[in-house]
Amino acid sequence: MKSDPAIRQLPDIPVCAVADMGLRELERIRLILRGGSVIDWRRMHFQGRDEVDRFLQLCQIDTNRVEDEQWARKVLADAVEYLRKTFDYRVADVVAEPSEIHDLFLFASGVKGLPRYRRIACIVLKVMHVIQHIEGRDLLHRLSFSEVELSRLVLAKVLRVANLIQEKGLPVVEFAHSIKTQDSLITKLLAKKETVAAQIYDRTRFRIITKTREDVLPVLYFLTQHLFPFNFVVPGQTENTLLPFRLILEGNPHLRQFASQLQLDPDYEDREDRGRNLYSGNTYRALNFIVDVPLRMDAYLPRPEEDSRERKNRIVFTLVEFQIMDEETALQNEQGDNAHKLYKHRQRRRVLRRLSRGLVVPRRQG
Repeated sequence: MKSDPAIRQLPDIPVCAVADMGLRELERIRLILRGGSVIDWRRMHFQGRDEVDRFLQLCQIDTNRVEDEQWARKVLADAVEYLRKTFDYRVADVVAEPSEIHDLFLFASGVKGLPRYRRIACIVLKVMHVIQHIEGRDLLHRLSFSEVELSRLVLAKVLRVANLIQEKGLPVVEFAHSIKTQDSLITKLLAKKETVAAQIYDRTRFRIITKTREDVLPVLYFLTQHLFPFNFVVPGQTENTLLPFRLILEGNPHLRQFASQLQLDPDYEDREDRGRNLYSGNTYRALNFIVDVPLRMDAYLPRPEEDSRERKNRIVFTLVEFQIMDEETALQNEQGDNAHKLYKHRQRRRVLRRLSRGLVVPRRQG
């Protein structure tokens, strides 16, 4: 199996403890905890070029490479054209053609350029975000990659970060992975509420157990610094019964000062009704979320100078589930009604009822 060529090695940075977190970290963590979307954001929180560069590398974009710089410029041009053509939106030239791609993120964060550039850059970046995913899906289909091959690639990528977690001494007591079997996939699809269940989000899953519940946030943020960009969480696919956002604010007084600056008011989650997993026990607690993990496919494409494709994207995405909880919660989740075997039993029972609905001959009366 070929491996991806290495992106420039990410610079080493200290582990961000909860005590060191500010508005930037709070917003990014909240996005994951509630399964939100950056399309709804009104500002970014980048403070300097180096931070943006690190973020782009997490996206698997290295602007030191000619092909990556050209690709980023192409996506930017497409986004600007879309806004101008569809909405007759006036995109300032300095945003449409920045000196560096990094400037877009600094404009959107309000730390560079005129105040009005923040709004314009935010809108442009949102469209670029969508275009990037469309192109990634298109490339994946063109390569005709199997799910098994993708799982192997993403496994290698995640395990590198798992080793880094161990080297850094983060309080993780378990970091395990699993891939759903064919029978599990069939059962899950049949159990889904949707009439057409075309997409499985958790074919590949990683389970992370921290020492204490207080360790969950630092470990979660570490993943967004070394494995996946925070904005690649799949909207609407988070199940969070472990860490309510309101409790995070209440338990960390230094974070309360940012409540008035949040993209959404602090009580937003309390008004949402996302429901629970139908098959879990009432006291089951966990943080489950889905990420579109980016993967470079250079090893499966022609060399950049020999690539005759009109659109020369070299990045695909694969959906991966992450489940995080602390050690005590993990033990409690295997007790009583929460036990995994009972979860599977309830799921299979529902599938059987659904399959047989309307097909059972009623008994005769009298």
